[in-house]
Amino acid sequence: MKLLMSPASPFVRKVRVVLRELDLLDQVEEVAVTTTPLASDPAVIAANPTGKIPALVRDTGPAIYDSRVITRFLNDHAGGSFYPQARIWDVLTLEATADAIMEAAVLMTYEARLRPEAQQSSDWIDAQWGKASRSIAAVNARWMSHLQGPLDIGHIGIACALSYVDLRHDARGWRQGNDALAQWHATFVSRTSMADTAV
Repeated sequence: MKLLMSPASPFVRKVRVVLRELDLLDQVEEVAVTTTPLASDPAVIAANPTGKIPALVRDTGPAIYDSRVITRFLNDHAGGSFYPQARIWDVLTLEATADAIMEAAVLMTYEARLRPEAQQSSDWIDAQWGKASRSIAAVNARWMSHLQGPLDIGHIGIACALSYVDLRHDARGWRQGNDALAQWHATFVSRTSMADTAV
C-alpha cells in the first residue's frame, strides 16, 4: 500500500504515527507529494477526488481517504486497539476534537499563506483561533483522565494537533492556562513515533 502524504500536514502526521505505533511501515510506503488547496498533485486527485491528503492507495480495492477513515482501516488491518469498543464514543469525540483543532489551525495557515495580504481577514483568523483555543481548553478541562489512560487514537490526534499549533502558530501560546495538557504533551512527543514524524 502507499500513503500519499506531506510531512507538515497534521492529518498526515496522525496517520504516520499510527503506522509506526502499529508497526506497519513494512506494509505501507510513504510517498511525499506536493499539493495545496489551489493545486493538487495528480496522483492525489486520482486517489481522492477532493485532492486532499492523506490518501491511502490499497493493493486491492479503491483508495481510501480522510485521516479518520485511514487510521481506523489501519487499526483494523493490524488488529490494533486504538478504537476500543468499550470507550468508542469518548475516543471518537476526542479524535473529532483533535481534527477540529487541526482544521482551524490549517485554515489560519492557508489564510496567511495563500491569500494576498490585502485580502486576508484578521476576523477570520481570529475566529479560527477561537475554535482551536476553546477546544484546547476543553481538552485540558475535561479530557485529562482519558489522556492518562490506555493509548488510543484520541491521544495521537491531540498530540498531532498541538504539535501543529506549535509548528505554525506558536506565538498564540496555547499552553497558557492549560498546564495539565501542556505537561502531557511534553511527555507524549517523546514517543518514538512522534519523534520520527516531527518536522
